[in-house]
Amino acid sequence: MEANLRLLAAYAAVARAASFTAAAAELHVSQSSLSRAVAELERLLGTQLLERDTRNVQLTAAGAETLRVAEQIVTAHRSGMKELERYLLGESGVVAVATLPSLAAVLLPQVISEFRQRRPLVSLRIMDGLEQVVIGRVLSGDADFAISTVGAASEQLDHRPLIKDRFHAVLPEHHPLTYREQVTWEELAREPFLAVGPESSVRRLTDAAFAQAGTTATLAAEAGSVATVGGLVTAGLGVSAMPALVLPLMGAAGPLVYRPLTEPVVDRRLDVVVRARRTLPLATSAFLDLLDGFRREQRTLPTGVTWNHRAD
Repeated sequence: MEANLRLLAAYAAVARAASFTAAAAELHVSQSSLSRAVAELERLLGTQLLERDTRNVQLTAAGAETLRVAEQIVTAHRSGMKELERYLLGESGVVAVATLPSLAAVLLPQVISEFRQRRPLVSLRIMDGLEQVVIGRVLSGDADFAISTVGAASEQLDHRPLIKDRFHAVLPEHHPLTYREQVTWEELAREPFLAVGPESSVRRLTDAAFAQAGTTATLAAEAGSVATVGGLVTAGLGVSAMPALVLPLMGAAGPLVYRPLTEPVVDRRLDVVVRARRTLPLATSAFLDLLDGFRREQRTLPTGVTWNHRAD
């Protein structure tokens, strides 16, 4: 039995109105086309649905049950089409973002708040992790885009510069270097150094900065998270170096002091990363447009963080 949606909608209109004339006016079709549709549905179902005379239309028992089912189907179809329309207009759906923990905690909340005000039916899925994990989620399709550091070049990915944040020395209270306005990488290298693990992009950048300064840090300990490194610094076990966006994640264990690092000045560049030649859902495009609007409007960022200019 293959009763299509057109036949069910036509029958439901006639059955509700108990009139071919009224149903035809409602649907803006001819009475003859409605009559043919109902007759075709009766043929397909193998039963009479309506009892007709010159004035009235009465539902048979089978007709009443068919109306109940037809209305469920027609209502579900209309609801589904409205849901699809909202999705295609970017008014619903899920925006899947893969990003570094510092961006998820510090930069994205203000963007998400404004985005949710504009598109309250769109939800956000935030997947935070280290650089390689984040990029892997974009390549696998789990994430629509990433906000991450710039790793190895890849033809599979497109990069859009977004922000950069400057590296700072992370010091325990009353450390001799806290009395300086700025600290050099060479000065930092003379102290016991507390680092994040080698799988972190921060570690890659700090190692490169020490090398650029012509020195090597004395590694006192390394840990898997910046919060743990912050706790070790607070305990006076050494010093560290972190980009500005990471600093708010470090101080939970106790007070820390931050000083800009120089000779060289090192900025961590963070890009929006999308899979090359991929068409993004409209809701995702709207989120990226809003994020780019923040950049173009030069919205306020934490100290040490700046928007990265690019050609518009």
